[in-house]
Amino acid sequence: MEKQTITIYDVAREANVSMATVSRVVNGNQNVKPATRKKVLEVIDRLDYRPNAVARGLASKKTTTVGVIIPDISNVFFSSLARGIDDVATMYKYNIILANSDGDDQKEVNVLNTLLAKQVDGVIFMGHHITDEIRGEFSRSKTPVVLAGSIDPDEQVGSVNIDYKAATKDAVALLAKNGNKNIAFISGPLIDPINGKNRLSGYKEALKEAGLGYNEGLIFEANYQFSEGHKLAERVKNSGATAAFVADDELSLGLLDGMLDLGLRVPEDFEIVTSNNSLLTEVARPRLTSITQPLYDLGAVSMRLLTKLMTKEEVEQKNIILPYGIDEKGSTK
Repeated sequence: MEKQTITIYDVAREANVSMATVSRVVNGNQNVKPATRKKVLEVIDRLDYRPNAVARGLASKKTTTVGVIIPDISNVFFSSLARGIDDVATMYKYNIILANSDGDDQKEVNVLNTLLAKQVDGVIFMGHHITDEIRGEFSRSKTPVVLAGSIDPDEQVGSVNIDYKAATKDAVALLAKNGNKNIAFISGPLIDPINGKNRLSGYKEALKEAGLGYNEGLIFEANYQFSEGHKLAERVKNSGATAAFVADDELSLGLLDGMLDLGLRVPEDFEIVTSNNSLLTEVARPRLTSITQPLYDLGAVSMRLLTKLMTKEEVEQKNIILPYGIDEKGSTK
């Protein structure tokens, strides 16, 4: 038999007090006699009453709930950001609704509308690129939105990132300094501005400064998955590349595995620099040289920015850039 939903009316009737009194107890209002508070809490406990967050939200215009849209919860990059988001949300007493979009444009819109229907106070969006349709939904909803590890080229939406162009330039410069003449660029879809605009620009600048020519045959697009990196290995080897900049750690791990299966030694025959410095870079053998991103902080700062937007605090900077570095490990000479 389906469990009956206990309402604030049931608690008030059982405790023989008004619904307003129950509401004051639930919300921690001190204008309730201790004896009355004790009686109401005992009834709440006995009936197992759970205040309806959406109903409370309709009354107060706040649900203290935040929606987080994530393209792939199994990817270490996004799950690390989500941990930072959740910790800061807890600190500011917000609940999180986590929704997986699979990086699919239409599913992102559907997931966003589902979250907005749940009366969330704000949204943190992690996606590979901002389509016109999703931007339109952001604008129409009037709900505060912050991008975490995602870029809005028009800078209409608040965001927290690193300088992907400068980081990629430094990574490719390291590979050029080590004597590599043919350096592959391996990323997710170039339609994503982080890849097609920021990272690719950094790659081209590094080549130019090293006196190396740009060759489209060294540009590879792939999904951020181990199997994709493994599949790419033969094509990358046949391109004549002796090194690669890779935009994702799981993809890098697949490439490393594929190169070893092809009989190449890393870093002696082939060098790799990856992008996120997640745990995967440590468990790889050899360990992967990586751009260092403050993954947890990207999430934490995104959530803090969102709390300011939700409470209409003054925001000095809506598009925040966090520091990065290069951690040289075993996949470079």
